[in-house]
Amino acid sequence: MDYSQFLLMHHEIGLLIVFILVFLFDTFGCKKVQGSLSVTTLVLFGAFTVYGFFAPQQTGEAFAGMYATSPIVASIKNILNIGMFIVLLQSIKWNNSETQSVRRGEFLELMLVTLFGMYLMVSARHFLIFVIGLETASLPLAALAAFDKKQYESHEAAVKYLFTAVFSSAIYMLGLSFVYAFTGSLYFSDIAASVMLVDGQFLLYVAMAFVIAGIGFKISLVPFHLWTADVYQGAPTSVTSYLSVVSKGAAAFAAFVVLTQAFGAVYSQVWEWMLYALIILTITLGNLFAIRQTNMKRFLAFSSISQAGYIMLGVIACNATGVASLSYYVLVYVVSNLAAFGVIQAIENATGKVDMTDYNGLYKTNPKLSFAMMLAMFSLGGIPPFAGFFSKFFIFSSALEGGSVAVYVLVFIALLNTIISLYYYLLVVKAMFINPNDNPIASFILRQRQGFATCIYPAVLANCHIARHFKAAALFDFNDRSIGKGETHIKINMHILANDNMNSRHNCVNLLYR
Repeated sequence: MDYSQFLLMHHEIGLLIVFILVFLFDTFGCKKVQGSLSVTTLVLFGAFTVYGFFAPQQTGEAFAGMYATSPIVASIKNILNIGMFIVLLQSIKWNNSETQSVRRGEFLELMLVTLFGMYLMVSARHFLIFVIGLETASLPLAALAAFDKKQYESHEAAVKYLFTAVFSSAIYMLGLSFVYAFTGSLYFSDIAASVMLVDGQFLLYVAMAFVIAGIGFKISLVPFHLWTADVYQGAPTSVTSYLSVVSKGAAAFAAFVVLTQAFGAVYSQVWEWMLYALIILTITLGNLFAIRQTNMKRFLAFSSISQAGYIMLGVIACNATGVASLSYYVLVYVVSNLAAFGVIQAIENATGKVDMTDYNGLYKTNPKLSFAMMLAMFSLGGIPPFAGFFSKFFIFSSALEGGSVAVYVLVFIALLNTIISLYYYLLVVKAMFINPNDNPIASFILRQRQGFATCIYPAVLANCHIARHFKAAALFDFNDRSIGKGETHIKINMHILANDNMNSRHNCVNLLYR
């Protein structure tokens, strides 16, 4: 075995080192220093996050092509690291509380384990590695959802998440069994080369429906979203924020990799209209249900469902612009949503209040929190000149590159839904600044100000340079692949060209295997 292959796994090895150090500190540290475990973990993970931006940007494959890395993959992992760092920063006070002191180490270790699984999902080029990463990222989240032992809703959230995770995994594995039946391989490249030759087109439809359904559960696409609101409401707020941003972002990137690299050759033939229908349903129903919510955590749950629909618009582009727009959109969504959850968590820790009516008149007593929440809502709603506006602009532009009538209709529906989302995001702003309240939430001292500063700065600034960076990285990744896949590229490309119904815009495999 060539052990030099492990040198490509910069992020995975670095995260394992952080995990081992946290585990040793939690296990063998004396009681006097146990209170500093959260801060120590934050410092270690912060150093690891900084290292991720300066680590060598390599392109290569390991373990017989089952694992792959590239500059854009490294950039995606860095985005997940940023989200994780902010979650850890905002959870310090809650994790150091009396109720959590006994389970402080378990919380941090489970969070790191889930992130490791997400790394594997993003870098997987074989469905065995992908499934291992998927389960590694999913199962610890059930334990995290049940961390608030004194709350019945927390136990209910854990049970619902566990059952839906197992059910979605079963559906996903059933779809993979069909894929393996007519391709004889679980390598993405082999599947991409074989799907065009499948005689039973109906079986391919069924397989793709099951695969997309399994991924849809993880991303909370409608109609696979029924677990989301209850789990978000019942789980501790730190876990909810992690589920809504880091977990969803990793699942979105993984979906892009799977759908484009394994099934990109049959996009227009098999799964194009499936994806269109899911996007329309997700954006529309997510917005309509968000309007009716009074609990802030359920409100952001349906908001995140709607945002998942916008995220999947990046998959439609199926090219370098699409992955660049997707990366930038997820980055902006991560920091904006975490800013909103940070305000909710701060108020909940101080007062225990999570209803929207409790936010009436919040500006009178807590102007800084109100201002932070307002900026987060403006960015999530896509109001210019905030970063959320430019992220939506880029994602719409990448989707429109196809030029088909169906895509134009899809983007038009998404634009109409953006107006609806503006309405319910502004309801929160109206509650804080306009709605009267004789007894608003009392003023309190905010401990983790750094968490808000980390979120607000990129949420407010529309940094187009970041988007250009992602686009450049994506182009480099797509065009500078190793030559080892040359034969596969030619073979796939011949099949694509032989199909008159295939839109040239969606020759994803042509790009990915160059």
